[in-house]
Amino acid sequence: MSRSAPTVVAFAGLGVMGLPMARNAAAAGFDVRAYDVDPAAAERAAAAGLRTVGALPEALRAADVVVTMLPDTPQVEEVVRGGEGVLAHCRPGTVLVDMSTVSPGATADLAAELAARGLAMVDAPVSGGVRGARAGELSIMAGGEAADVERVRAVLSALGRVTHVGAAGAGQVVKACNQVAVALTIQAACEAFTLGARFGVDPEALRAALLGGAASSWVLEHLGPQMTGGDDSAGFRIALQVKDLRIATEAASASGTPLPGAAGVLQLYLAAVAGGQAGDGNQALTRVYERLAGVTIARRDPGAPEG
Repeated sequence: MSRSAPTVVAFAGLGVMGLPMARNAAAAGFDVRAYDVDPAAAERAAAAGLRTVGALPEALRAADVVVTMLPDTPQVEEVVRGGEGVLAHCRPGTVLVDMSTVSPGATADLAAELAARGLAMVDAPVSGGVRGARAGELSIMAGGEAADVERVRAVLSALGRVTHVGAAGAGQVVKACNQVAVALTIQAACEAFTLGARFGVDPEALRAALLGGAASSWVLEHLGPQMTGGDDSAGFRIALQVKDLRIATEAASASGTPLPGAAGVLQLYLAAVAGGQAGDGNQALTRVYERLAGVTIARRDPGAPEG
């Protein structure tokens, strides 16, 4: 997209990830017109300085690029196919960039429908969490025609680092792979902390030792302090981890791909949901291991005395 005139970006979905992403796009000089079905989210976006619209078609009719950052596949399908959506209101030539994490198969179907109407789609799910969204340092996994990815590269580059990974739907496949790897790395850290707790090893000393060797990981570096400090606050919620792992395991089942690790860690996250932890951060899988093993990995109040 040329920067000679501001590219109009309709941005739908202004949650904990979408809001900072939309702000970064606006800060980069794009004409962002932001919308969320939740009036409170729209109010927060307006308070943050974004231009908001009261109805999605207001943004879609003027858009060169539509960015969606939505919870799940049904919401994306509604924004594309619904009466107030992309197919009904966007001009031919508009590019939809779906940055949600959704079904690869559904994404391929939507891309075909859009192409038949003279529209294009790039699926561009992200990794990096709220921290990456705020800093404009997301890892963006883009699927779609190479020419379409190049048309929206400037917009995406305002949000993070872009890697074109293949045809429509490939971005969602790579995101599913990412979520499998992240969840299993969290599980590995939980098991290490559980074993250490059984033998009375200080969890932060254990984390420091692991960071110095072959077990070092992004999870230990960035989520480890919350795991050892008993901080269950949500950056990326367990409910969303369950959704993402279901996407991965359903894709594996449909393609006949054995993923025993992903299937197993999904069950542990479902146990977390059953334990009332759906709204906790995904690092709070630690609590499931505490219940299973009957150990305390970290105090809820790191400043409290041992009990």
